Amino acid sequence: MNILFEKFKEVILSVLPITIIVLILHFTLTPLEIPQLIRFLLGALLIIIGLSIFLVGVDKGITPIGNLMGSSLTKSNKLWIVGIAGLALGFFISIAEPDLHILAGQVDFVTGSVISKFSIVVIVSIGIAALLALGLIRIVYNIQLHKLLTILYLIVFVLAIFTSPEFLAISFDASGATTGALTVPFILALALGVSKLKKDSQASENDSFGLVAITSVGAIIAVMVMNIITGTEEMSGSLEYNVSHSASILAPFVHELPKIAGEIVLALSPIIILFLLFQATSFKLPQRAIRKILKGLVYTFIGLVLFLVGVNAGFMDVGSVVGYSIASLENQYYVVIIGFILGLVTILAEPAVHVLTHQIEDVTSGSVKRKVVLFALSIGVGIAIALSMVRIIIAEVQLWHYLLPGYIIAIVMSYYVPKLFVGIAFDSGGVASGPMTATFILAFAQGVAEAVEGADVLREGFGMISMVALTPLIALQVLGFIYKTKSAKGGIKADGNAECS
Repeated sequence: MNILFEKFKEVILSVLPITIIVLILHFTLTPLEIPQLIRFLLGALLIIIGLSIFLVGVDKGITPIGNLMGSSLTKSNKLWIVGIAGLALGFFISIAEPDLHILAGQVDFVTGSVISKFSIVVIVSIGIAALLALGLIRIVYNIQLHKLLTILYLIVFVLAIFTSPEFLAISFDASGATTGALTVPFILALALGVSKLKKDSQASENDSFGLVAITSVGAIIAVMVMNIITGTEEMSGSLEYNVSHSASILAPFVHELPKIAGEIVLALSPIIILFLLFQATSFKLPQRAIRKILKGLVYTFIGLVLFLVGVNAGFMDVGSVVGYSIASLENQYYVVIIGFILGLVTILAEPAVHVLTHQIEDVTSGSVKRKVVLFALSIGVGIAIALSMVRIIIAEVQLWHYLLPGYIIAIVMSYYVPKLFVGIAFDSGGVASGPMTATFILAFAQGVAEAVEGADVLREGFGMISMVALTPLIALQVLGFIYKTKSAKGGIKADGNAECS
């Protein structure tokens, strides 16, 4: 109960800012229907309770399983076992990731099922599986992260030349959506479990991060290859925007509850099955430890269900309504300012961000403060949302105008930043684009695209998640430069532990 109370205090401070912003907008620029406002507030309450329970569940269930599996795979010392296990884990975890289902469902809806939800989920999961296996092999064989990322993003840039603008946005968005509330804690723990077995403690610390970054590239490559092979013609989409006048407050929550509960059962089932298989063949944990982990998985299930019900029934509709209403004002550039503010505070409510920042502080023995990482992430994501709004408003600005120079800068920086920060930065790119981004902010962007004349919901409404995934790469590597400078002044090695605040 003490742990749960601590998580509750942490989460309520994170969710409160975005709730206050929406309330301010309600009383000023974008008045909401009263039932919508009440649903939003009820959704905020569910998010606070759900996120608190979820974080306790991650500590007690998901993280220990990932650590145990990572250690077990490495002890086998056989490349083919690591590779096959990586393929299986990557596919099953990704195909059950709630964020991916949300994005795929939105693509299906906006395109009128021309691009089906099933095809996006399966293709992306195949890409994730392949790159997770590659990422685990990288850790085992000490392949330098920045060099592997350089090769992978060169492949992405080449494929991008042959990819349609619509699929370019969807492919980069899929990269962010796959690294959600369930996937990130598991992959981070898996990487930590594999890297801990290294005799070199510095190499172990550096390799604890970077696996999320590598796996997320798999989603980009997979969707691009699908587009190139199928040769899908140019498409457009519509949000079919309609403000809900329903007086019912509880109906959306009742409607979402069984559907989301089913998705989370699907999400957790493969992990439970794999855990039991590993327990029978490798772990051999005592009954008490098994009960503790299973109890953690129950917390994870309850927390995720409450969290996603709150997001889908309370937050998502309000996101599109607010976006549409602000973009319909005489001065459309209000959406840029509000987009920046929303990005600044929404990142604080992402579940996986809390998991990552805690692990960063743990791995670095407190020398990289989680508050500093959160601040850098908030600034980066705020800029990302603001730039995304500019792209929707100004027709001449294309997504690749941001992504190409952005990733070139990030890759070049990776050769000069302390190795630990390279992994942290590229992991943070995927982590930043979690459930809140895939729902509230994406809905906000699509509402803006529907309202702006000449903008297309499919072409301009998507791509925002990719921007959210990009800016932390640069923001946290800048933090790495500061860390390196302070370490040098203090006479400490840049890759070692030093106070960074």
